[in-house]
Amino acid sequence: MSKNKKPNKRHIPMIPQNKPQPHPVQMPPISSTMLDKMVDGREFERLLKYQYHNLNVIGELQKSIQEIKAIRKRPVVCYVANVVKPTSSSISIDDSDDLPFNEMIASLPPDAKDIDIVLVTPGGFAHQVAKFVNKLRPRFDNVGFILLNKSMSAGTIFITSGDEIIMINQSQIGPVDPQVRTRNGEFVPAQSILTLIDEIKVRGEELLKKGQKPAWTDLQILNGIDPKEIGNAMNASNYSIQMVEEYLYNYKFKNWTVHSDGVTQVSDGERKARATEIAKMLCDHGKWKNHGHAITREAAWDVCKLKITHAENIAGLDKAMRRMWALYYWLFENLPLTKVFISENYCIMRNDNNGVKK
Repeated sequence: MSKNKKPNKRHIPMIPQNKPQPHPVQMPPISSTMLDKMVDGREFERLLKYQYHNLNVIGELQKSIQEIKAIRKRPVVCYVANVVKPTSSSISIDDSDDLPFNEMIASLPPDAKDIDIVLVTPGGFAHQVAKFVNKLRPRFDNVGFILLNKSMSAGTIFITSGDEIIMINQSQIGPVDPQVRTRNGEFVPAQSILTLIDEIKVRGEELLKKGQKPAWTDLQILNGIDPKEIGNAMNASNYSIQMVEEYLYNYKFKNWTVHSDGVTQVSDGERKARATEIAKMLCDHGKWKNHGHAITREAAWDVCKLKITHAENIAGLDKAMRRMWALYYWLFENLPLTKVFISENYCIMRNDNNGVKK
């Protein structure tokens, strides 16, 4: 073979290899609605199985409102704070709620005399609750509160201004003992300050009767409490008690005319006494021990003697409430929302950047 002649190269075809091919990623189905995907008892879990393309959040919430309205036969408004993933103090009831709440109520039909308020809140300022009530009660003959989840502290004060309180199994209310700011800027339950002072007083009096001096530790604690804090705690506690007492007597108990035996008439004095008893109990830190204590609907009825409507006793309402809460829960987990004001024809959504979306 000549050195300059190149050898012939045979073309050897490639033999395909039976290598396993990667499986395509299974994307969840795309859905344009949410409520229609829910399964009874697994409402939230079903929402997690889908992507949502061009999701109309306002439309979904208003559809849920329409479900409850169809059952209750009255207008429904929602004041719902993000208690699922709270990242901002703006989820509390405060002065910034005044205008959107008033506009939402004003947007209802002028001839409406009954209203349901869907309420979810961790609490907030009692004076703002008073403004809500002053807006509602002169206009509406009957006010119902629908509690999807938490209605704590000032929220509990708010619901006592209603004619009816509706709860599902997961709903809860809370003690109404207010929180006051201490000299270092922290907020503490007012009743905890007053309870502590009472305990120190009792211990000190017992020691003095024995001819002994009060404990040095107790004296140091008292010296560390600003007298203004004590005054603020007393005033705030009395204010909360007064509000609950007034609201129960004027609104919740206004149609309580017969005792549970169905025969004995309820006197005006009995209504006042029961209102005072419940108000003081709800503000009693010694009883609940913690400002965030969850009072279930059973405890509200059996312990506080506060009549509660169980949602499952109204056909379709328990399901509609669970569906609405699953929807809000999903939205709060996936969107930076802090608070929602919404009815059939009104909507303001606040985000975590203090912005407002509609």
